[in-house]
Amino acid sequence: MKSIKILLVEDNEGDIVLTQEALSDAKLKNEVVVVRDGAEAMDYLNDRKPNPHLLPDLVLLDINLPKIDGKEVLAAIKNDDLLKKIPVVMLTTSSSEIDIRESYNNHANCFITKPVDLDKFFNVVKVIEDFWITIVKLPSKE
Repeated sequence: MKSIKILLVEDNEGDIVLTQEALSDAKLKNEVVVVRDGAEAMDYLNDRKPNPHLLPDLVLLDINLPKIDGKEVLAAIKNDDLLKKIPVVMLTTSSSEIDIRESYNNHANCFITKPVDLDKFFNVVKVIEDFWITIVKLPSKE
């Protein structure tokens, strides 16, 4: 198993810390890059497009973000020929049917509502990591 680069797009400092802690408990030391709003996420991705090997292998994307919301970021990623190969997990407090439908209509790879319970939140992050690292075959960055 190889480690992967994860782009965490999250504006809630508490959720950032919890996600980083859950990911740091893993057997593999994945690189986690944190950006705190949608504009910063798009800048990060667009700055790396000339060097695709610098792009993340996985994006964990919140919906309710400042500047550009997560649904707009998702649509921009999935409408870009280079970026659309990156799996995007919508990881959000929302459980709105509209948010779920719009996310899948814009080709989100999955939609997960963040549990409020701390232990359940840790478990969800670990399951995401296990699935995307040990089970799923990700495309190479060539």
